[in-house]
Amino acid sequence: MFKKILVSEDIDSISFGLVSILQKNYPSEIRTTKYCDDALLKIKAALHEGKPYDLLITDLSFKDDYRDVKLSSGEELIEAAKSEQPGLKIIVYSIDDKPYRIKNLFDKHKINAFVAKGRDSSTEIIEAMDIVHDTDTIYTSPQLSHIARDMAILEIDEDDIILLKYLSDGRTQPEISELLKNAGKASSSTSSIEKRINKLKIYFKANNAIHLISTVKDMGII
Repeated sequence: MFKKILVSEDIDSISFGLVSILQKNYPSEIRTTKYCDDALLKIKAALHEGKPYDLLITDLSFKDDYRDVKLSSGEELIEAAKSEQPGLKIIVYSIDDKPYRIKNLFDKHKINAFVAKGRDSSTEIIEAMDIVHDTDTIYTSPQLSHIARDMAILEIDEDDIILLKYLSDGRTQPEISELLKNAGKASSSTSSIEKRINKLKIYFKANNAIHLISTVKDMGII
């Protein structure tokens, strides 16, 4: 049973609804915050007091407002929180259902569960909490279970994603080469970019660059 839970969500109605669900099912201490910076401060303070949180539930997207922030996204919060408290269990509660982003959260950031906001999310959040508390098994909402089996997502890397995004923006190969050189990427020559594009076209069975971008967008990779 989770004893101390932190909810990081900037939409009041969603935050109140989530807290209500948690209170009905768990006799836990629950705290909320609308800002990722505040969430990290709460995590640090709880560790300092010797009463750490054992679960963080966070959205991925947070709207900008008048306040200057250091952490502007749930991904940045997760990375910072894991740095402070590696054993912290984390459930992402988000409407963002892009397969690559979700897979990256599990692989890179080592989250424990991803629950998609929707009509069944109140049931799924409780299922996720029960599973990640009692086991090391990861949880995804049922409608997203195909992500773990999608080998196309598993076999492309961050440099591929960057290249695809530049292509989707209409950048030419020389422009992409210059951008990659400025970013310190080793494989930044136009010839290496062309080889990588050809590899991606073969991998995704795309006839040309336009078809490639359409395919990866449909898959939610960019």
